Amino acid sequence: MTELTIIESGAPPDGPHLPKVYGEFLLELPTDLYIPPDALEVILDSFEGPMDLLLYLIRKANINILDIPMAPLTAQYLVYVEAMRKSNLELAAEYLLMAAMLIEIKSRLLLPRPPRAETGEPEDPRAELVRRLLEYEQMKAAAAKLDAMPQAGRNYEWVTVWIADKVVERQPDVSLHDLQVAWLALMTQARVMQHHKVRREELSVREHMILILRRVRGRGFVVFEDLFDLAAGPQALVVSFLAILELARESLIEITQTEALAPIYVRVDDVAAI
Repeated sequence: MTELTIIESGAPPDGPHLPKVYGEFLLELPTDLYIPPDALEVILDSFEGPMDLLLYLIRKANINILDIPMAPLTAQYLVYVEAMRKSNLELAAEYLLMAAMLIEIKSRLLLPRPPRAETGEPEDPRAELVRRLLEYEQMKAAAAKLDAMPQAGRNYEWVTVWIADKVVERQPDVSLHDLQVAWLALMTQARVMQHHKVRREELSVREHMILILRRVRGRGFVVFEDLFDLAAGPQALVVSFLAILELARESLIEITQTEALAPIYVRVDDVAAI
């Protein structure tokens, strides 16, 4: 206990152990000083349940778990439960159930115990509690070992390495804008080279698909513009363009280019053709 010494002389104290209020040493406590009842809070260790609390009390008192003195253990357990209740902590039903179990075991130890008929030895009321404590201690030790093992995200991070069988150069994808630019260039050339003779033609998309496949097959990569006959007029160009789109949709041909804004090439998809 700390003793507070009051200095009655008017001289300032020579030690730094007294507090100052508004620059002056506080020589005595004010008469109207109010200290609320909950100014001092006791923070208890958090337990995972009543078994954890019991095991903590047993290990703290260095008690043999196979020979538990129920009277002091029950008293200490009730002190902790009462402290938690006064701290406005919500007590789980399992804590109160364990308190009732401890009181029951303590009461049974005080009563005379009749011998068992089989072995002639009396049954120890603490046997069930000891069994549960030993099982809980084993599970807690196993959980501690598992928690001590390295865990992903806590002790190390996963590293993903992609390994390819062979390096394949990825060609830039042909976008819709690239096809649009190529198509507008073809239409511009077709208007310059078209004939002014009016005639009626029946054009088939399927026939143009066959003709385009014949032109491309066996030639590798063919320039996109070479698949069109500019002298045939806009109608034939439209049908040829639709035929190319249909072949690409059916994966019979492959449309590609070596780099962005480069010429567009067309070739037969050998896998699809097979």
